[in-house]
Amino acid sequence: MQFLHPEFFYALPALLIPVFIHLFQLRRFKVQAFTNVALLQKIRFQTRKSSQLKKWLILLLRLLTVACIIFAFSQPFISNQIAHKNTFETVIYLDNSFSMQAVGPKGTLLNRAVQDIITGLDESEKISVFTNDKNYKSTSIKDLKTELLALEYSQNQLDLNTLILKGKSLFSESKTSTKTLILISDFQNHNDNLVFQKDTTIRLLAVPLKPIHTANSFIENVSLEPTLSANYSLNVSGKTTLETTDSIPVTLYQDQQIVGKSILEKSKNYKTTFKLSNTLEFKGKLSIDDSQIPYDDVFYFNIPKAEKIAVLAINEQSNSAFLKKLYSANEFLFQSQNFKTLDYSQIKNQNLIVLNGLSSISTALKNSLKTFMKSGGVVVLIPNKKGDLNAYNSLLATQTKHKLEPLKSQGKRVTNITFKHPILKEVFEETITNFQYPTVDFYYPLNTTANTVLAFEDEQPFLVQFKALFVFTSAVDAPESNFVSSPLIVPIVYNIGRSSLKIPTLHYWIGAENTFDLKVSLQKDRILKLGYQGTQRIPLQTNYNTKVSITTQETPNKPGHYAILKEMDTLTHVSYNYNRNESQLRYQDLSKLKGVSIEATVDSTLKKIKIEANVSWLWKWFVIFALILLAFEMLILKYFK
Repeated sequence: MQFLHPEFFYALPALLIPVFIHLFQLRRFKVQAFTNVALLQKIRFQTRKSSQLKKWLILLLRLLTVACIIFAFSQPFISNQIAHKNTFETVIYLDNSFSMQAVGPKGTLLNRAVQDIITGLDESEKISVFTNDKNYKSTSIKDLKTELLALEYSQNQLDLNTLILKGKSLFSESKTSTKTLILISDFQNHNDNLVFQKDTTIRLLAVPLKPIHTANSFIENVSLEPTLSANYSLNVSGKTTLETTDSIPVTLYQDQQIVGKSILEKSKNYKTTFKLSNTLEFKGKLSIDDSQIPYDDVFYFNIPKAEKIAVLAINEQSNSAFLKKLYSANEFLFQSQNFKTLDYSQIKNQNLIVLNGLSSISTALKNSLKTFMKSGGVVVLIPNKKGDLNAYNSLLATQTKHKLEPLKSQGKRVTNITFKHPILKEVFEETITNFQYPTVDFYYPLNTTANTVLAFEDEQPFLVQFKALFVFTSAVDAPESNFVSSPLIVPIVYNIGRSSLKIPTLHYWIGAENTFDLKVSLQKDRILKLGYQGTQRIPLQTNYNTKVSITTQETPNKPGHYAILKEMDTLTHVSYNYNRNESQLRYQDLSKLKGVSIEATVDSTLKKIKIEANVSWLWKWFVIFALILLAFEMLILKYFK
């Protein structure tokens, strides 16, 4: 037992006061004998004996009462030595990711953890709490209670090292305090190694929460495929973590109206197809019924009104028939002009310009193309065997420091494909190492491998991208090349055209960097807005001559259909969904971690911290004892004769 104010023990001599009073009451009196009073004398001796016992009891009670009062003022307490010398700081990480929607023994994992924190801590106790997207530093549960009960789920989940760094920033700079970081999470496994940098300045406690069942079904993705008829095929892909699930019913909505139902069957790898008309803009929603984690049971998508991409081919003697076939009228507005009769005023209205076999590029054309590329346009250079190297390099200088070198009349095969390049990223399902290699009869060497799309067998670039400029280092059609006959010509040329105007896709993932273009002209200082359920937000955007490029990442942060607004007019819709990173319900094995104490429950962990940091004050008990002793004294004085 220890004392907060031991100086009050200087009052212990006050115990002499009841002793002096007692001695005064016990002083001896002179005895005077009388005759014929034998009976009275016997009674007097008995009464005197009882009186002395009574006085000794009262003395003892008064001594104990004064002692209890002195001890109460000295404020005694019981605590271990560490708790007495140091202060305790506790920071709690509360995982509010979507996987915490899973149901545990006492409700959803997040709600149960919140209740345990609220009931396991004193209302006035100072504590710091942080989630995946919010921080609450040095506050009390009383002030934090409403925030915790209204806590929303987030698609973010921080890795272990980030958690430790973030938690450490919420501690004070005191070097004597005992710092404890409690991690409350289900510790999802995202295919990364569970490693962290151990920090000896803090004590790390992990409380892994597990659901009763790990079965979860969800809609993974959708894709659109044109058909020979006037319809689209909407391909829907689902997944489940329970192998015994044979089928998952799925419902298709247009706005709020049901337009179709199907089943994701295990025998078909949980895939199905809906037929949609391609005549109208379609705001769609897919839904399944799953009781485990609801965030991934709905999938929003939007088929926007088709915007045709303007393509201009500038020719000299080369044939542009292959370009006309690739840039069909269904998706593109294709024009072909001879460079001698070129209408320069048409350049600014295009999205893509192909310099098809020009032997020279005039200064006026170069300057027009430079302005065009600055305004968001894309240019493709296909050289001529008799081309002006200086003119070519003058155009390249607007986008890069690299230069084409003098022509080499040497046959080459195009053998290398950069599958990760943006224009080929979604073309191939797997890496191809053996295909029908296109050949060329000449090429212009280029000393760079950066941003190469296609390359020869000696790694020399055949097609390379410099910002808004795509450069072929050789001809692509006969008689100098057979590239136009290769299967590669279709995805390469088509996707370059699509990249010049990034038409909104079926859907976007929240939190990822998404960029799309809208073919609209805006006056100066005018902007486009994202509208959702009566609210409007201004996304990051760049205004070009014929289009507006919009980039979103942190905003929007909720799934659904968002209207693109020009003033009060709706131009089109874009759809956003949460990513499916939390849907697999795979959990980390924390037993391999060193330097981390694994705890069973939130409640037991908080009790453990409380016992270690708690100081048990005893002064109240001494006050109670003093009152009890006084009560006994009153009873003895009144009833003890």
